[in-house]
Amino acid sequence: MTDRLIIALAQLNPTVGAVEANRATARAAWDRAKAAKADLVLYPELFLCGYPPEDLVLRPSLVAACRRAAEDLAQETADGPAILVGLPWHDNGKLHNAVALLTEGRIGTLRYKYDLPNYGVFDEKRVFAAGPAPGPISFKGVRIGVPICEDIWTEEACETLAETGAEILLVPNGSPFEQNKDDVRLNLVVARVTETGLPLAYLNQVGGQDELVFDGASFALNADRTLALQMPMFVEDIAITEWRRDATGWRITPGDIAKLPEGEEETWRACVLGLKDYVDKNRFPGVVLGLSGGIDSAVVAAMAVDALGRERVHCVMMPYAYTSRASLEDAEACAKLLGVRYDVVPIKEPVEGFLSALKPLFNGHNRDVTEENIQSRARGVILMAISNKFGAMVLTTGNKSEMSVGYATLYGDMNGGYNPIKDVYKTQVYRLARWRNSQGHVIPERIITKAPTAELRENQTDQDSLPPYDMLDGILSHLVEEESPVAEIVKLGYPEAVVRRVQHMLYVAEYKRRQAAPGVKITRRNFGRDRRYPITNGFRDTTA
Repeated sequence: MTDRLIIALAQLNPTVGAVEANRATARAAWDRAKAAKADLVLYPELFLCGYPPEDLVLRPSLVAACRRAAEDLAQETADGPAILVGLPWHDNGKLHNAVALLTEGRIGTLRYKYDLPNYGVFDEKRVFAAGPAPGPISFKGVRIGVPICEDIWTEEACETLAETGAEILLVPNGSPFEQNKDDVRLNLVVARVTETGLPLAYLNQVGGQDELVFDGASFALNADRTLALQMPMFVEDIAITEWRRDATGWRITPGDIAKLPEGEEETWRACVLGLKDYVDKNRFPGVVLGLSGGIDSAVVAAMAVDALGRERVHCVMMPYAYTSRASLEDAEACAKLLGVRYDVVPIKEPVEGFLSALKPLFNGHNRDVTEENIQSRARGVILMAISNKFGAMVLTTGNKSEMSVGYATLYGDMNGGYNPIKDVYKTQVYRLARWRNSQGHVIPERIITKAPTAELRENQTDQDSLPPYDMLDGILSHLVEEESPVAEIVKLGYPEAVVRRVQHMLYVAEYKRRQAAPGVKITRRNFGRDRRYPITNGFRDTTA
């Protein structure tokens, strides 16, 4: 039995399915822990296969590859720290979300996730079987409880561990980012520490995986609920923690307390990390996007530069008859401030070519949104051609307000592989622009202050078709995030006719969202993984 443990918390960025690369990352962290004379290294949930693996984990070959990786890592522990690492594990015909203790050159004790989440972005009951109520793992005479992520969101698993003799709690997590979620996690852990009377280290994954971003922000609390350690957000880090036992139990020696970003900085960094990892993990050489002179494309271009560097970002202005001189000037000024490659590709000839080809069919019909959409689709074709020729991925730039109500053109401005602001409401896009300029001026002031417009017809503004964005975003937040009935939203002071109209636009735009590029999740309910509505949907609230 020991009265002192050195535990390394490895806040790392795995890639789903890249088992060998994840093993190499784990080994590099283990080397650092060994140099620091650690006794044990803790890795995030399902680290060897990456989280969330979704249906990939149903492939026996993946599970076998993870086991081989664990066996390789275990061999190192004959002469160095032990390892607690997450991996999928078959046991008696069932597949489990597991944590394995690798020690003394072999795979030792295993523990299985008890409480499988099946809400929001989580779908673990689809692929995993729940394990039994967990008991502690004995390591160097210390009884360590290892609840896995969701196991601490209710009290049962931790209470069972405390009742069966656990002395400390080490929690591997794959907890995705949401705005202000760090406070939610801290309050949750305070509750578990209060109930069990045990110190707890909360280790979270970091990095982007498709629509999800994992923010890290790992931390540790002593049994008296004091914060002993706070690791940073959005970056890989390894914390070497010292635990000592006295007459009252185990206590963590105070370590570094990182300052966590808040507000727009937190959202910006989440969007940037999600974009960076999507591009890099899928091996794109860079990105290309349409730079219109508007706020959305300017913010996305700035995020792309922060994520990838200016040399990997290509911006293209595609003017037509309705493109204003101000938009041309603003797009060029923004590109210069960002230092990116900037090209101008007029779309007059392709648009008029389409109109000429369609003239026999359209003869006798007035111009309407059809002709507007041809402009948008011509721009989409040009961006996709540039992508095909040079390999850069097209970024889309539609915000959550527009995606909610269908203010976007299929096969036009919705073309692309990824959208970093897909889950950002328009009003927050403006706040993000202001914040980013406070860190270094990259978005011309006129882009932020002028009225938003798609410039698809003369003197067009967004508010020709939509309520003011302050009102629209308020209504949408209640409809989407809160699932509030129309009657409750009207009681808050919003005009009933506007609420009903917005609800209708939200529902009928579902078919567009099903065809939209993935994008960073930052709110409690993003479109896609969180909010899965039917396309064919005859329901509308009928009372107010």
